[in-house]
Amino acid sequence: MKKILMTGLAFATLATFAAQAQDTNTGTQTNSTNWTGSGELGFASTTGNSRSQNLNAKLNLSQETDQWKNTFFFDALRSKGQVTVVNGAGATIKQYDTTANRYDGGASIGYKLDPRSYIVTAARYDHDDFGANLWQGTVSVGYGYIALKNDRTQLSFEIGPGYTEYQPAPGTITVNGVAVPYTSSRQSEVVARGLVNYKYRLTDNTAFEDTFLTEAGSKNTYMQNDAGLSVSMTKKLSIKVGFQVRHNTEVLPGIRKSDTLATTNIVYNI
Repeated sequence: MKKILMTGLAFATLATFAAQAQDTNTGTQTNSTNWTGSGELGFASTTGNSRSQNLNAKLNLSQETDQWKNTFFFDALRSKGQVTVVNGAGATIKQYDTTANRYDGGASIGYKLDPRSYIVTAARYDHDDFGANLWQGTVSVGYGYIALKNDRTQLSFEIGPGYTEYQPAPGTITVNGVAVPYTSSRQSEVVARGLVNYKYRLTDNTAFEDTFLTEAGSKNTYMQNDAGLSVSMTKKLSIKVGFQVRHNTEVLPGIRKSDTLATTNIVYNI
């Protein structure tokens, strides 16, 4: 799957350079190298009676010309804190350990058929040490449509077939009344990918954004929703609160189907 994903990302990069070269050669004034986006960073740390650290970072880039609609993203989350465990002697103790460690990244390249519709190729890879799946990668092709775009509101849809591979996280099964660890083999299947992206500017300095992704297959359906509200402090800096939900319809026993993440970050607008 990693080879497939790298091929998809390589295609995305090459397609972007091809678009830029084509615009340059034809003399089209589309600002093909004008990328926009934002970087987010949030950090919290406690010491004393309790000890914990939490770091999350996000990077989103987008480019839209008369011919292309491209996006790239990367997210990371890492947390450490005091957890209660039972040691080898059977005693209950507290220790400082990693409680969250995940990152995901991807890209999509859209070739416009007209000002509203486009053909899109997308690739995504996700690694999570504490999630329903240890890792998951998906590549897809499809059709995109920009339903609404003005100074205040943007709404777009993408749908198409794809291929995914993932490694379920180890779970537990009960044998003779005793819970024992169980690990499933790597899974792969054809999926239907759907994406809905909505943006709405409430005021001159306040904006709401919601992105819903689904990768539906016969073995498992993955869904992710990211909602965020940002308030601009300056032209470049904003404060953003976000809430993310991830859900898998099929997981091993002992694994929860849904994960949530709430963040408050400083945002730098590129």
